[in-house]
Amino acid sequence: MDAITFKPIYMERVWGGRELERIYGRDLPNATSPFGESWEVVDRPEAQSMVIEGPLAGCSLHELWTTRRGEIFGEEFPDFPRFPILIKVLDARDDLSIQVHPPADLAASLGGEPKTEMWYIADCDAGAKLYVGLKNGVTRADFEAAISAGTVAECVHAITPQTGDSIFIASGRLHAIGAGFLIHEIQQNSDTTYRVFDWNRCGLDGKPRELHVAESLASIDFDDFEPTMDVAEGECLAKCAYFKTDQKALKSGDSIQNPDDGQFSILTVVSGKLADAGGRSFGKGAFVMLPRGSAGLVATEDSVLLQITLPR
Repeated sequence: MDAITFKPIYMERVWGGRELERIYGRDLPNATSPFGESWEVVDRPEAQSMVIEGPLAGCSLHELWTTRRGEIFGEEFPDFPRFPILIKVLDARDDLSIQVHPPADLAASLGGEPKTEMWYIADCDAGAKLYVGLKNGVTRADFEAAISAGTVAECVHAITPQTGDSIFIASGRLHAIGAGFLIHEIQQNSDTTYRVFDWNRCGLDGKPRELHVAESLASIDFDDFEPTMDVAEGECLAKCAYFKTDQKALKSGDSIQNPDDGQFSILTVVSGKLADAGGRSFGKGAFVMLPRGSAGLVATEDSVLLQITLPR
């Protein structure tokens, strides 16, 4: 079966920009709005990836997952009602809110879904910062006092990463993406975010955005102090119960296939260019699903890509 591509779903965000247009050459929905998110692979009631070309054109990801799972994705996966991975590109021209996702053991009681994710830094401005975990010694009491004083940012640990770095964000880890990043986010299929601090600003509608202080305090891991960016184990950037992400470096002429014949994978092209046997080309910023049994793709120039799979 041929490689599958989906139509991106663009989301306006108060902290977004136009880097998807500038860096990836995307045609954004309009010429002026700040687009902070592009949902590349998603199967949710409110957002659905649609195949854009080939014999499956017009099919939804949900349709593929529920009616052709064995053929396209492989056997032996848990019987999730929806495709369990969500992949986004985030364009942060301003700081995102300081936030947390609820842990699995608390999510249902808080009315949300757990969300473990990872970030891959596809591009960043010099000196751009991620905010992850707490500064050493910050207690829950200190944090609650900072919420009242509007000084939460002073409690959060800042990291200055480089392009090509990555970090794992487990449910419960306090975090925020600072201004100046283009990030590939691989995550559980969830859309629950609890904002605890939003830099005292207003949203696109001119009103302060909703905060979720009680839910955040229940979810935050208050023993998570000053984490660092992750160190890859060989090609593996992240592996958990929800996804596995490898980074692959290909020379021109090298091919990329699925990890084994009985499984699918999703490729994100960080740099370079790939092609399939039919002559379709996939350049920087492309997201491609290789179905089970696919012949794979060939690098037509030196390339770096992420390969994402679902653990079995």
